[in-house]
Amino acid sequence: MKTKELKETKEKTRYSDKELAEFKELILEKLDKARKDYETLRESIMQSNSNDTTDTSPTFKVLEEGASTLSKEESSKLAERQQKFIHHLEAALVRIENKTYGICRETGKLIPADRLRAVPHATLSMEAKVRKS
Repeated sequence: MKTKELKETKEKTRYSDKELAEFKELILEKLDKARKDYETLRESIMQSNSNDTTDTSPTFKVLEEGASTLSKEESSKLAERQQKFIHHLEAALVRIENKTYGICRETGKLIPADRLRAVPHATLSMEAKVRKS
């Protein structure tokens, strides 16, 4: 057998259960933070209609420094985007349970682990993503 053929036969078709568990932990951490951020945004939108002192308290924070100056419309857009991110992370958890996580939906090849660590909800390899654009 040639070296190239040997490499292709040994090429992984999916991540191991141990690797999937690591990705699951990463996704759960990101999901927890995303849900907290979403709730904070939602609360800021709800409080923007009130005239009380809760939003003037020095301990009040929306998400990060400077975010308290966002308009209600901008906050709504951020909340919508955060909700979409949460949905994508939840879908990634389903793929982990189905043991299809990390497989590019276009090429069928494994998405590199470094890409999944950076974008844990990715469903396309960089090769497929570049091809689509």
